[in-house]
Amino acid sequence: MVKTPIVKEGYIYIAFLALLTAIVALAAGPYWSVAPGILLVFVTFFFRNPNRSIPEDSVLVLSPADGKVMSVCEVYDDQFLNEVGNKVTIFLSVFDVHVNRSPIAGEITFQQYTCGRFRPAYKESAGCENERHAIGLESENMRVLVTQIAGLLARRIVSWVTLGSMLEKGERYGMIKFGSCTEVIMPKTVEVLVKKGDRVKGGETIIGRLMQ
Repeated sequence: MVKTPIVKEGYIYIAFLALLTAIVALAAGPYWSVAPGILLVFVTFFFRNPNRSIPEDSVLVLSPADGKVMSVCEVYDDQFLNEVGNKVTIFLSVFDVHVNRSPIAGEITFQQYTCGRFRPAYKESAGCENERHAIGLESENMRVLVTQIAGLLARRIVSWVTLGSMLEKGERYGMIKFGSCTEVIMPKTVEVLVKKGDRVKGGETIIGRLMQ
């Protein structure tokens, strides 16, 4: 599990921009270093990796990402669940934390990476046309499909897990660089607790509860 305050994938960008800012300041003066300095601050902010308070109850499904709920709808999933479920789509702006977290504790029993286009992540067609990475998580009482979807600016989906990995609830498992969206499909036995327009936090906001 990644625990550093900055995601390791950001180190190269931060180091490059820090060097560029220093070179510009020395060569042209502090005034000209403002622009790369601002970009350095933004990139550092983008790759932040905050800790979260993870709810422990096994019947809860947590948000896998920070952002705004774009839609909540009923779909038939033929990738993993093979049944009708409820899909929650979360849009991540460039100002949101882009680290993705596991919505439940369980084993990754399905994994699929799909090459595709780079349409804006807020468009409904993005989930079908864009580059994406899906994992199916299975616990003792439910199965959940989570998909990372690249956006207009996002050009790389990062995953730190593989098929057979065991994830804790709220555990960090990957990220999408520079703007994206994340989808969660839950079985109908899970009551959806969010609606379109809600703001959510990965690993912290409860988006569903298993009905008993």
